[in-house]
Amino acid sequence: MTPPVQQITQGPRSWRRWAPANAIDALIRLILAAPLGLALIALSGIGHRGFDLLAQFTAPALAVTAILTVLLALTRLKMAALHGLAACLALLLAVAPQWFPGGPRPETNAPIVRLYSANLYYLNDDVPAIRASIEEADADVVVLIELGRDAASRIDEVLAGYPHRAASMRMDQTRGPSRSVIGSRYPLTALPDQPDGLHAVATVARTPLGRLNVVGVHLTRPWPFQEQWGQISQTMALQKVIEDLGGPVVVAGDFNSVSSARIGKQVRRDLDLHPAPGLPGTWPAALPAPLGVTIDQVYASPDLAFVRRRLGRGTGSDHRPVVTEFTRAVR
Repeated sequence: MTPPVQQITQGPRSWRRWAPANAIDALIRLILAAPLGLALIALSGIGHRGFDLLAQFTAPALAVTAILTVLLALTRLKMAALHGLAACLALLLAVAPQWFPGGPRPETNAPIVRLYSANLYYLNDDVPAIRASIEEADADVVVLIELGRDAASRIDEVLAGYPHRAASMRMDQTRGPSRSVIGSRYPLTALPDQPDGLHAVATVARTPLGRLNVVGVHLTRPWPFQEQWGQISQTMALQKVIEDLGGPVVVAGDFNSVSSARIGKQVRRDLDLHPAPGLPGTWPAALPAPLGVTIDQVYASPDLAFVRRRLGRGTGSDHRPVVTEFTRAVR
């Protein structure tokens, strides 16, 4: 007698199709929790240095998350795409203050001053690239941060057409020897050396707008810290410099912070300066600008208004230059 054949029960085919797809969908949503968490950290306003470091990267996180969300939508992973959209909206809220910072309205028909500012990187000796970048910007005032030894030795070539110049003392700490230099088509008066611990150069330029204080500054990195409160104490020193100046003020340089993070908020609150828009990013120059972080900032006092801001031509540095135009603000 032939024994009966036992039937092996299998799950429905729909379950077998659903399980891998559901697992992939859940994994993607878990991955998307990272940019959402980053947005919440940036929006929280918590000033802890770890949170502040993460808050610097909202702009590149938004660009990457937006691309991923579009790909998810195209592959019809609807729930994952909705999670991606939520993360994008949260990141957009977090990055909006640095992209659209507001500020005073420009006065109609007032003279416009163009300023070029760049961190040149102290080991960058590509003087032709630096010179071409400055020529392309055709600025009235040039602020150079981390001008290295080789470029400084050819300063007449670098700043040809800018006969009025002022330089900071040489900085040797932590990196190589470098200086901050301001060049101008307008007459300059160099101000006294800046407080210890603050790498800056300050001048007064006689421009079509009248007396204009121009300060070039380079703050320490947020990590690793030279000291735990390095950026904060340097910003406090910068505040003392600004308080001693009379008239309109423009501060440009490498702040090692986006304008919507801890240091940017301190500059706006305590120094009463407003930033130029921070889109697109300036660092690192090796990445596409939408993936960059805008740590190279230009701030102005309330009596000045920004007209436009753009990135300049590459200099061979790991930072992109910034070209801004400003004028008198409507009172």
